[in-house]
Amino acid sequence: MARIKPQALLVQSKRKKGPTQISITTIVFCSLVVSLIVLSLVATYRHWSHRSDEQKESALSTFEDTGAFEGAKKYDLPGHAVINTSKGYITVELFKEGSPETVDKFIDLCQKGHFKGMPFHHVIKNYVIQAGHSQELQAAEDWTSKVKIRSQLVTSPKHEAFMIGTSKTKDIKGFDVFITTAPIPDLHEKLVVFGRVVKGEDVVQEIEEVDTDQNYRPKTPVGIINVTLKHEI
Repeated sequence: MARIKPQALLVQSKRKKGPTQISITTIVFCSLVVSLIVLSLVATYRHWSHRSDEQKESALSTFEDTGAFEGAKKYDLPGHAVINTSKGYITVELFKEGSPETVDKFIDLCQKGHFKGMPFHHVIKNYVIQAGHSQELQAAEDWTSKVKIRSQLVTSPKHEAFMIGTSKTKDIKGFDVFITTAPIPDLHEKLVVFGRVVKGEDVVQEIEEVDTDQNYRPKTPVGIINVTLKHEI
């Protein structure tokens, strides 16, 4: 058996115990892989972060658009109504901001033709004219009893002459139209004022002057022919 020289054994021992060498190519490759992984994670984070911001902005935009739509809807409503009566035309400005619910109801009934052929069934001089389908006497009798003490009350600017309102009843069939012909400070107890006459005061006064019976009913029929809604006059 051949003997191995000590010098050869020393060389073999150094080769076994020495650290394994890593090539530069391997190091570069690993670095690129790690860099790609890091860049991928950063890109993913930015994507989801940006998407979250977009969702927040979209929700806020939707909220703002809804509010803008509601506001636009309110201001798109007609601001005036022209009441064509058998005595002439009465133009009314609608209080869209002051009485929005009542104005909405009035506009809806106008579009449904609720006021066509509606008679003025009660006319109380120096007080009010009333048009409607109910023709109840109790309201007129109660109102005339208050005329006697009207001068003792403080006048409310909201209830001056030529204001238009309706009864506070929730019954749609009972949506009568009242137009004041004099200041009525206690009117807020019975009516919701939703507009004022801006043109045709003389027509209101002409209706007020018709002859009536003891129950304040006009002896000669007078009424509303139709109502036309307008945005501007």
